[in-house]
Amino acid sequence: MKKMFVCFLLMIVQQLSAQSSLQKMEAVNFSKVNITDHFWKPKIDKVVKVTIPVCIYQTEIKTPRIRNFQKVARKKGEKHEGIYYDDSDVFKALEAMAYALQNGTDTTLHNKIDEWIDIIAAAQLPDGYLNTYFTLSDVNKRWTDIEKHEDYNAGHLIEAAVAYYNVSGKRKLLDVAIRVANNIDSTFRLQNKYWFSGHEEIELALVKLYQATNNDRYLKLADWYLQQRGHKYNNGKGWGTPAYWQDILPVKEQNKITGHAVRAMYLYTGAADVAVQTGDAGYVNAMKKVWEDVVYRNMYVTGGIGSAGTNEGFSVDYDLPNEQAYCETCASVGMVLWNQRMNLLTGESKYMDVLERVLYNGALDGLSLSGDKFFYDNPLASTGEHQRAEWFGTACCPANIARLVTSLGNYIYAKSSNSIYVNLFVGSNTIIPFEKNLVSIKTETNYPWDGEIKIKVDPVTKANFNVALRVPDWVNGEPVPGDLYHFANNHSVPIVIKVNGKEQSFNLQNGYAVISRTWNKGDVVEYNIPMNINKIISKDSLQFNVDRIALQRGPLVYCVEGKDNASNAFNFIVPDKTDFTTKPYEILNEAVTALTATVPFIAATNNGTSVQTENKTITAIPYYTWCNRGSNQMQVWLPTKIKEIKLNY
Repeated sequence: MKKMFVCFLLMIVQQLSAQSSLQKMEAVNFSKVNITDHFWKPKIDKVVKVTIPVCIYQTEIKTPRIRNFQKVARKKGEKHEGIYYDDSDVFKALEAMAYALQNGTDTTLHNKIDEWIDIIAAAQLPDGYLNTYFTLSDVNKRWTDIEKHEDYNAGHLIEAAVAYYNVSGKRKLLDVAIRVANNIDSTFRLQNKYWFSGHEEIELALVKLYQATNNDRYLKLADWYLQQRGHKYNNGKGWGTPAYWQDILPVKEQNKITGHAVRAMYLYTGAADVAVQTGDAGYVNAMKKVWEDVVYRNMYVTGGIGSAGTNEGFSVDYDLPNEQAYCETCASVGMVLWNQRMNLLTGESKYMDVLERVLYNGALDGLSLSGDKFFYDNPLASTGEHQRAEWFGTACCPANIARLVTSLGNYIYAKSSNSIYVNLFVGSNTIIPFEKNLVSIKTETNYPWDGEIKIKVDPVTKANFNVALRVPDWVNGEPVPGDLYHFANNHSVPIVIKVNGKEQSFNLQNGYAVISRTWNKGDVVEYNIPMNINKIISKDSLQFNVDRIALQRGPLVYCVEGKDNASNAFNFIVPDKTDFTTKPYEILNEAVTALTATVPFIAATNNGTSVQTENKTITAIPYYTWCNRGSNQMQVWLPTKIKEIKLNY
């Protein structure tokens, strides 16, 4: 018996050792971070005051989503209204509402959350099953169709429950989620029944539930879900193909991105989460290969992914059309999640570089400046047919971008045994328990408009540890890892860091400027990142962008919109030697930095029978701000030669 106990302890130690060797850093939770940023705080406030109320109105009044839960509780044989995955929109909105509580003690919002939780809990069946579509339609058909999003809905419920528990300490929704997870576990894993989720999400949610409850039943179930892929149990029955479901190979053997973009992002986020907890390097190795396939061959310059509308996902390498780009907002949210997990796993800043690109461009574009209109897809060119919508029939994107913005605190800081990492340059403050000490961190900046960053490092007692500052990839002369894009004016910029006004030495490690010293109360780090205007060129394999350039300043990708250029965004050419300058600008009430230059403009004459060239000022604005002043022309990739001009009369 004693020998068995010793073996058990050794197994636990080995598991913990494997976990610690895989995960290089731990994120500071959003609930511990107070955001004061000039750029992000107004956006968070807008989401809290405008976007979340829109989600509540659409969920309660305009659509039947909440009503379906109430119908289940009434048990009067009423029919389900809407789509079978609509429950998930309720849960995503709840999660955003939970994150929003970090930004103030809003009693009304607290009460609304608790009201919804009561309604949801009343719809749960005695065995723990909770899904309004099957409960109202035919509960005997539950778990018969992988595409019906039952475990996807359950995953979003779990995420909402954990978020609200973390911020409030209230358990009611968490207990609902636990019963849901227990029901799924007893239905599948214990019976060794073959099944996988048609729309991934539950994998990462179960890891969150494991972390909240310390019950490894949920970690094992998450791993079980991952292991179901690659066996083609479904074999393309119904609709979809193994590639669409990320089911061609077992997860640990995958090296290519395929299928539906959002599902893929949630799957790989879950795989990274499971790898951290189990120490399974097989998942990590696969994630690195798939990530390279995404970033090196299948990612837009905005960080958007999933070019094809036919499958809401990936097609073939370098198939990145601009005007037809799908780039679902939810896929960008998934890219943020996945890249954060890869950063925590590896300690490499390149994943945060991609995260930042997605966050400021591909994802933020999905939310209007007013907070009440949305993009489902995010093209890189438009002749004027695209416009923002108040809502969608499939309404995954509004609540998803709301929960991303309100949870921004999750992505700013991280820590390891001897280091504090600053991953995003966002005005904020937090207190990090660190080496038997408490270290207060306060960041002040006007990023992304300028690169001056001041970080106050204030330990309770002086101590020796590292502060690691991410050095963005564009500072080192490359827009993204890999060779898909590069700067025309490719050069790196020297980094200067000061502590208490004196230049400070540092080491570059995995993309971070690491400062090792004894820190005292009141120490101040000054980190100045040059904000050069860079022209981006695509690899020749990306044929859509041949003889075209894109513009970037700091983390922001720019576009040319008709509203700023006499209603025409297509007739400009930008010769290779064009010099752009910055100027203060406003898009509605959003103060931005615009880019301007004098370039040739091709104009039609003689009733369109001939053309002439004249010099005009071109104004480029941050991509995330486009289409906030009505539908009009826009393009990100600007032609450098006349042969590429698409004349608009």
